[in-house]
Amino acid sequence: MSGNKNLLEVTDLKQYFPVAGSRAVVHAVDGVSLTIKKGETFGLVGESGCGKTTTGRSILRLTEPTAGKIVYDGEVLFDSETKQKEDMLPYRRKMQIVFQDPYASLDPRMTVGDIVGEPMDIHKLYDTKEDRRARIIELLEHVGLNSEHANRFPHEFSGGQRQRVGIARALAVDPEFIVCDEPVSALDVSIQAQVVNMFEDLQKEMGLTYLFIAHDLSIVNHISDRIGVMYLGHLVEVAESEELIFHSAHPYTRSLISAVPIADPKIARESKRIILEGDVPSPVNPPSGCPFRTRCPYADEACAAQMPELKEIAPGHQAACIHLDKVS
Repeated sequence: MSGNKNLLEVTDLKQYFPVAGSRAVVHAVDGVSLTIKKGETFGLVGESGCGKTTTGRSILRLTEPTAGKIVYDGEVLFDSETKQKEDMLPYRRKMQIVFQDPYASLDPRMTVGDIVGEPMDIHKLYDTKEDRRARIIELLEHVGLNSEHANRFPHEFSGGQRQRVGIARALAVDPEFIVCDEPVSALDVSIQAQVVNMFEDLQKEMGLTYLFIAHDLSIVNHISDRIGVMYLGHLVEVAESEELIFHSAHPYTRSLISAVPIADPKIARESKRIILEGDVPSPVNPPSGCPFRTRCPYADEACAAQMPELKEIAPGHQAACIHLDKVS
């Protein structure tokens, strides 16, 4: 269960990337503000290319943000206005990431034992090789592997096993907060369930806080306490998971929910699929005003004139749309 204390506070986060050979920039993340409470799982969903992963990496400052403010457990890690930038090494113990591709994120020349042990070496956590080895074995067993796996290389494992190695590496420094960057998207459906359940078990055992990034709304709904929906670098809706699924307000969120497969054929036949017209605009040249207006059936001239703010429409439920009264 999540507590009342905010562990992470992100304000107006922006991440722009220059386009080679021109003056243009990619607006990957464009003014995202969110809070994550201690012990909570905050899900982040949206189409591919909407800025989910860049948001997670920017929060950890794996890519240095262009602008904004990041506060972790009361400490300002980054503030573009005051030019404050904290040394991130002490915070790497507290803030970790599980990458999307479990093969690309593991060094193929290192054994699993060395991969999991490397963070311990960087932070000088164990004085003896025996203690270090014992902790590595303990972590591998914690994620469903065994001591024999410590001497193997990443290519000797299945995709699900490799992702478990990545999770063990993230846990090696006893973190408080983990960015889970689409950790199950590259896995088979049956393995996805195992890994998601493992994340939930680890959270209960270790009191972890997650930013869980995915494009599969059904998985995010299962694991998350609250969900944020991103579109073209912007947060367009934030609510508790059940509230978002059953009382979504933004037209983009509703289109995402309508695309989730329904197991019951009778309900599936009666449900209405919302098909969005057109393509996602280029983040190099985003539309004026509301970023969703070029695909929104309710858009008018007012949508082109102003950027809608993320406003509270119910307790704990925020949406960014000036025509919420029209959305039925």
